[in-house]
Amino acid sequence: MTFTPPVALSDEEIAAVRSWVIHEDAHVVAFNKPAGLSSQGGRIKAHTLDDLLWAFARSNGKRPDLVHRLDRDTSGVILAAKTKPAAGFLGKALQMRRFRKTYLALVSAAPDPRGGTIDAPLARQEIGRESYMRVVAFDAPGAQGSQSRYRTLVASEDGAVVELEPLTGRMHQLRVHMAHIGRPLVGDVRYGGALTIAGRAAPRLMLHAAKLSFPHSEGGTITVEAPAPDDFAGLRLAMGLP
Repeated sequence: MTFTPPVALSDEEIAAVRSWVIHEDAHVVAFNKPAGLSSQGGRIKAHTLDDLLWAFARSNGKRPDLVHRLDRDTSGVILAAKTKPAAGFLGKALQMRRFRKTYLALVSAAPDPRGGTIDAPLARQEIGRESYMRVVAFDAPGAQGSQSRYRTLVASEDGAVVELEPLTGRMHQLRVHMAHIGRPLVGDVRYGGALTIAGRAAPRLMLHAAKLSFPHSEGGTITVEAPAPDDFAGLRLAMGLP
């Protein structure tokens, strides 16, 4: 009996998701997710990356499962497990904070100081149908301990490229932490980022998941890197940030 996936994908969608693969072995597959694509769920009536993973379904009906998520407008490395044992192993590794995620972001001015650790608890807040995170006191109701590292890679009169590393995994963590130190990410409508910079409109939230290091279920550590997409690289150049 031939297995029929529950999601009907076009040939173009199948070709697209296969073109985003940046690492694949018998246990995992990593993608360079484009901006504008939801990882899972979402209210937009369009296929998510989770739906597109049916392109990799095996004849027994099994397909890869996402190990973590990226915001819809964030581009870059995202990982899926191809087997149940790999999913269990990676889920535990994520809980134990054994994933190391490195992001690149554009801000409208270099942070001061140019590098450091942001230790600011976050709590979720519902406003209408939208969920936000905000910085709260450590003993506030719903407070979750949250830490991020940042360092300025290059700066110009128009802004800076910062490298960000979330030490915890809260929703919108990097975006809220950078806004908290007065450097919201370019294009971040939700948390007060500049919408025009260097005479150009920001095409989206300027956040890119550039690198992911994670323990492999067969032993050792795998590091996967994703080149920044054209919209990010183009705005970076326009800002005079080689």
